[in-house]
Parts: sequence; structure tokens; C-alpha cells
Amino acid sequence: MADDHGSATSPVTAEDVQHAVRLALATLRGGLGGDWDARAGTLEWTCWETAEHLADDLFAYAAQLGPERPPLDREIPFDWIARREGGPANVTFADRAAGPAGLLSVLESCGAMLTAMVRTTPPDVRAYHGYGISDAEGFAAMGTVETLVHTHDIATGLGVPWTPPAGLCARALARLFPHAPADTDRWATLLWATGRGELPGRKRLESWRWHGAVAE
Repeated sequence: MADDHGSATSPVTAEDVQHAVRLALATLRGGLGGDWDARAGTLEWTCWETAEHLADDLFAYAAQLGPERPPLDREIPFDWIARREGGPANVTFADRAAGPAGLLSVLESCGAMLTAMVRTTPPDVRAYHGYGISDAEGFAAMGTVETLVHTHDIATGLGVPWTPPAGLCARALARLFPHAPADTDRWATLLWATGRGELPGRKRLESWRWHGAVAE
């Protein structure tokens, strides 16, 4: 995978979001001819649905940071809907007629929105998330984690390889999973922390969450 930037202990930045999305797009473009209606890894969603969900995550995080004074008690009240029972509830959907290439352009666009919002939001701004009131860095880390792990899900379904840079994983882990082991492979640890894998001596997590709140 492409070279990383920044140290493992650096804050998560807009550049990390941009880097993660660009790497994801490069990988997923290698699967354009694959079956996008195949199941995405261990999820109950298809590869197409998972990519839409990822784009929607990035859009939603950007939207939370959008108001001059973001609400701290609720999400911005978009109307999230699911197109089938058991499918992801989204605000943003891709036009199926545009095919997988069009779907990836939706993902690229939503990633750019979050990158821009993280880059321009003052560090003292706080916004709501169900896992803790967070700041721009926190939403950057959330977007990075969503991108890394959902690309894993989709790449597994499409049968294309995906291993993101260790430093990118390390910064996201440090921001959102402070209690994760620090002496293990960073990508394997992020998969473990999000219920997608096992670590030596540790069982796969049946439930998980990150800690988005800012350490004031």
C-alpha cells in the first residue's frame, strides 16, 4: 500500500482522511468488474450497500461539523432511510445506473466533504456523536476508521487485497480506541477493535464501540 505520512502519535488530520479515502478508491477501482451485490465480508450488507454506507458516514460526519454552532444533543436531522429491510439507513445513495465507477465517485465526493470540513473547523468546535461529543480531529478519526474497515469489508467481498498503512491505523487507534493493545500489529489491532478479527490471546469481540469524546 502507498506510503504513510505522519508519526503514529500525531493527531488525526484532514490529510489522514484524504489519504485513507484515496487509498480506498485505488483499491476498490481494482474491483470494478467484480460482483458488487456480493456480501461484504462478515456484514449482512452487499459490497454496493457498504460503499454507500461508507460514503454516507463521511457525509454525515462533515454535516455534523457544518453548523456554526453544532447541536450537542442530537445529530443534524436528516431523514435517513433504508432501501430494504436489514440494509443500511442512509441519506446519500448512488444511482445504480452509474455503475460501480459512479458509486466510487460518490464515495470520493463525500470523502472530500469531510476532508474540507475537518481542515476548516476550528479546534474548539464540538459536535454530537452517539459515542461522545467530539471535535474535528475526532470526526477525522471516525471517518478514517470507517474508511479503513469498510474498505476491508468491500475488498473481502470483491476478492481484492487491502492492507492500509500502519501509521494511519495507529493514529486512529490512539484517538478512538485508547484501551486497545499497543504492542500488536496496528492493522490487525484495528480489525480486532472493530469486531473483525482476532489477536493472539484475545477472542474476537462480539460488540465494540469507539470513544469519540474529547479528553478536555
